[in-house]
Amino acid sequence: MKKSLGTLAGIVLIALSGSAIADEQLEIGQKIYDRAFGRGCGTCHDIASNPQLTANIKAGTLTRAKFEEVLTNGKGGMPKAMAEIMKNKAVEKAGYSEEMAIDALYAYISSK
Repeated sequence: MKKSLGTLAGIVLIALSGSAIADEQLEIGQKIYDRAFGRGCGTCHDIASNPQLTANIKAGTLTRAKFEEVLTNGKGGMPKAMAEIMKNKAVEKAGYSEEMAIDALYAYISSK
């Protein structure tokens, strides 16, 4: 009985920690989205003439790899963004790598 309670407690802790990590990731992703370049990604991506960012991610036409490429190299009117993302206080405080920051932003946009 004690062994099964210990196992159950371990499973619950793992589930809760996974949830906390996912919550932190979404929170940091939102902070990046809201604050990048001082005005946030939504300045360009939440307007009627340019709403495709969220739709393309949800549709699978903007893959994680393509998303990273655009953030790293820029494209069209989209500037290179990695330096800005890495300066975000939430990213710095969490000690996120570039990969983790991109994952957080991609997860947040996917959840919108």
